[in-house]
Amino acid sequence: MKRLVYVLGLLLACLGTAQASIDTYEFSTQAERERYRTLVEELRCPKCQNQNIADSDAPIAMDMRDEIYSKLEAGQSDEEIIGFLVERYGDFVRYKPPVNSKTVILWYGPAAFLAFGLLMVVIILMRRRRSVVAKQDQSLSSDEQARLSDILKQYK
Repeated sequence: MKRLVYVLGLLLACLGTAQASIDTYEFSTQAERERYRTLVEELRCPKCQNQNIADSDAPIAMDMRDEIYSKLEAGQSDEEIIGFLVERYGDFVRYKPPVNSKTVILWYGPAAFLAFGLLMVVIILMRRRRSVVAKQDQSLSSDEQARLSDILKQYK
């Protein structure tokens, strides 16, 4: 009976810590609601690394959602809102950062590594082919085979 009371007490204590934030924003039109949903799903939480701000419970994500809502209500465009958040938090908040001098390795680095890997495979295959051809060229002619067998017979 004591164990049951302890287990129930532990469960009740755990229930207090399980909280989720639910945003309740009032939009004047369905289009604004869709714009809000699109923006919060395409922007990344700076704290959670690879989670969008719609799914994040981090305080910074809540602040970003509030900021997006207030800017939507003020009538700003999506580009202005994203520009403000990028200015404040950097290109990291975008899942698709723009191609510039800071992000060129991010965009073209994987293709360069793939090309380098393919070049290495081609070089290795060409070297192997040359070594096989070289071994074939080193085989003895029939006269050389006969002479070799004569020499070997002398030593037996």
